[in-house]
Amino acid sequence: MAMQHTPLLMSNILDRGAQVAPNEEIVTLTENGVRRQTYKQSRDRSHQLAHALAGAGIKVGDRVGTFMWNGSRHLEAYHACAGMGAVLHTLNVRLSEKDLEYIVNHAEDQIIIVDADVLPLLENLKAKIPTVRKVIVATEEGFEGWSTELPDAVDYEAFIAGHPTTYEWPQIDENSPMGLCYTSGTTGNPKGVEYEHRSQYLHTLTQCMTDSMGLTGTDTVCGIVPMFHAMGWGIPWSALMLGCKQVMPHRFMDPARLLDLMVSEKVTLSAGVPTIWQGVKGLYEANPDAYDLSSLSRLTCGGSSPPPSLIRWFWDELGVEMIQGWGMTETSPLATLSRRVMKRSQLSIGEDQQFENVAKAGLLMPGLELDIFDEEFNRLPHDGETVGEILVRGPWICSEYFNNPQPDKFHDGWLITGDVGKIDPEEYLIIADRSKDLVKSGGEWISSVDLENHIVGVSGVAQACVVAQPHPKWDERPVALVILDAGAEVSPQVILQHCESAFAKWQLPDEILFVDSIPLTSTGKMDKKVVRADLESKGYQLPSLRGESAG
Repeated sequence: MAMQHTPLLMSNILDRGAQVAPNEEIVTLTENGVRRQTYKQSRDRSHQLAHALAGAGIKVGDRVGTFMWNGSRHLEAYHACAGMGAVLHTLNVRLSEKDLEYIVNHAEDQIIIVDADVLPLLENLKAKIPTVRKVIVATEEGFEGWSTELPDAVDYEAFIAGHPTTYEWPQIDENSPMGLCYTSGTTGNPKGVEYEHRSQYLHTLTQCMTDSMGLTGTDTVCGIVPMFHAMGWGIPWSALMLGCKQVMPHRFMDPARLLDLMVSEKVTLSAGVPTIWQGVKGLYEANPDAYDLSSLSRLTCGGSSPPPSLIRWFWDELGVEMIQGWGMTETSPLATLSRRVMKRSQLSIGEDQQFENVAKAGLLMPGLELDIFDEEFNRLPHDGETVGEILVRGPWICSEYFNNPQPDKFHDGWLITGDVGKIDPEEYLIIADRSKDLVKSGGEWISSVDLENHIVGVSGVAQACVVAQPHPKWDERPVALVILDAGAEVSPQVILQHCESAFAKWQLPDEILFVDSIPLTSTGKMDKKVVRADLESKGYQLPSLRGESAG
């Protein structure tokens, strides 16, 4: 044995940023300005939080929920939980009450750390989440006077005050769970993906590679992608390791606040879904002299494919490279990335051809395997024409869902992604389509089948079919086709009101279309491909594109 077998624990890299760049800043946007703290302060506070959580009974492997925006205290929860061996369970603040209740109970969260401004959303779950013993409330400007009936609530600052600023991180198995993220990307209840120390350690190193996101300690990183969404795409971990300056927008996601923040803090790298960058583009074009983005060098874009015109605009107008990534919660999430130049052979090709490559989902990250298969799981040729089911495997790819067996989602060690695509001779992945039951709106999944099942629960509704329709701002929005029982009279408002009991408002259909029939496949399933094509052939437009109010 020639080498030391050091376990790949996140605790081995979490404190590095504070060691090498103790005075670097972590900046959180607030109502009237920003709140700043140094890496050394953040490191000390994270260790204090670990002591406080341990004092509250949290042990290795226990789940700690966070119901928070992107901010320094959420980062401290990342740091503390991973370091002490607890499992960080990031709760999506945009979920419906029904899904939130299910997720908290399924994960058996023991403590939840919550931002005071979203406390009322969590308050709706009082007496419905029996495993939660304690709630820790983090306040920002204007929310200091919070109150709650949730169990054993305490102010975040009071909770960590007085604890030692050094916690001896335990030596645990590198395959121990570290994070828990739920995806509602398919039918039924949300499914949990449990990230392990080893998987995230390797994901973090890979993300920082030059041919990946190319993160360095010289970057000022603004993670707009929520930290409750696939661990913020892993960016918080990479930044903690490198000691990058971090800039966090909290709940302030409007383009004006984001642009002001990026300009004032001289952001070099930012990450978000296409909707964010479309909003930034629109505001910048309206008043280009108001924003000096000369520090910005690259944007990472995921969640859904950015329009090629958007990628090209950022380069042509601002000299900013847009890096497209493909992945999912089950892939931690980074699986492929596409940059303007990724091989020596691309140095000599024209700029137009380079941007054709950027519009693809990209090249596979080192350490992973990815291929396309037919229905019998035979590998298909990489000719750029043949379309197949995308399967992926590797050290940061999900092998099973948390306490929820789903054998149809895995095959012979591969994750069945639910996306279909092709691979060209240059080994670029090109997403051709995705699971027909899903709508991806603003980077968030909406289950069309769940909506259909709920709509059919309305008295007088015989059948419902929900399909995605293109949208210039949100990429896709759901539209529902509804067949009524003979003689029944049901208004769109009745259906939408019924859906509001189980879905968040952003998940509701933009329009209800009453039809006499819905095309079926040879096996009797609704043929959504035909439905979409039929809507397109008839020149259908969403209400919001016709100047009407949606839904």
